[in-house]
Amino acid sequence: MTAVDLPVSPVGRALVVPDADALVVADVHLGKAVDSHVDAPIDDGRDVRDRLESLLARTEPETVVVAGDLLHSFNRLPRGVERDLAGLESVVDDAGASLVVTPGNHDTMLEGAFDGDTSPEYRLADGETVVCHGHEEPDLEADRYVVGHDHPALSVEGRKLPCFLYGPEVYEGADVIVCPAFTRLASGATVNGMSSRDFQSPLVADPNSFHPVVWDDSSGEPLWFPPLGECRRLL
Repeated sequence: MTAVDLPVSPVGRALVVPDADALVVADVHLGKAVDSHVDAPIDDGRDVRDRLESLLARTEPETVVVAGDLLHSFNRLPRGVERDLAGLESVVDDAGASLVVTPGNHDTMLEGAFDGDTSPEYRLADGETVVCHGHEEPDLEADRYVVGHDHPALSVEGRKLPCFLYGPEVYEGADVIVCPAFTRLASGATVNGMSSRDFQSPLVADPNSFHPVVWDDSSGEPLWFPPLGECRRLL
């Protein structure tokens, strides 16, 4: 497992872009616990808020960007979402950061709950990185796209671990980084056996070229794996 030299760095389930002074998270899915109509093992609103607060203290970004699916809603707002969203906004504001949301396919009710900055695609301050949800092809040109949408996870020795996917020059010559779901209520899509037709994002046309990256809590470092086309045979 060899690290790749990149101007971005996974931390937990978030991505730090130092040159842009930004922190990116994807697929927060506030309201998923209530909307699932089952007893959830965690309070997703509080869990998201607490983990984001910890990341903000650690990374001190100027901007927090949500790469889509901040909410888990289609035709109504699940109970408690407005409270949880206000708590998340408060945590970002208390850290002295600004919050930007690039709406995803689950954010159809976002306008009724969030009056902050939104954009279908958001170019970070480094000028090279564009953040979007990834469910549609982007309009903005970039050297690097950071997306969510597919909730990638890697199965390692029987354990299913949320992972990033890094694809060098895989989309019209640009790099693509797929972030794992920030919510811990999403089980994730196990990428070990997935082919291109199994991915929902049009930015992932050749998954064999993507490196899985897993955050290791014990070492506090990301673990890099060979490209999927190679590591499928090893795992």
